[in-house]
Amino acid sequence: MAKAHIELTINGHPVEALVEPRTLLIHFIREQQNLTGAHIGCDTSHCGACTVDLDGMSVKSCTMFAVQANGASITTIEGMAAPDGTLSALQEGFRMMHGLQCGYCTPGMIMRSHRLLQENPSPTEAEIRFGIGGNLCRCTGYQNIVKAIQYAAAKINGVPFEEAAE
Repeated sequence: MAKAHIELTINGHPVEALVEPRTLLIHFIREQQNLTGAHIGCDTSHCGACTVDLDGMSVKSCTMFAVQANGASITTIEGMAAPDGTLSALQEGFRMMHGLQCGYCTPGMIMRSHRLLQENPSPTEAEIRFGIGGNLCRCTGYQNIVKAIQYAAAKINGVPFEEAAE
């Protein structure tokens, strides 16, 4: 099969590659770029474990071909921390608020939450729950994920985080 030439930016770094036209973006990211943070969960777009940020949109990378990302700018979970390793507000929030258990959904959940906070820097609990509705977690029950996102929103907005009373 003839390969297609693509050029894109991943986590701020220019990338050029030859790919088979049928290569899914998730496979290109994981197998050709060795960025294994985004997970392959269901291959049907239901779970969101493969979520990346593509040109300012949350994208389930198992639902698009790498050639469709030609010219795009992609951020994966590996691009969320600062170059010196300092965690992003969301990564810190997931850590501090225990927003993960097995961790399988966490990279996709953080990437979706990142875009959610770009779109709405001060979401309500209901808006958070709606905003992450396309990303599934089988372990946590979501309460601590919501707290993690609230923590990150507070930090980003420069206000103290106050946990809601149980």
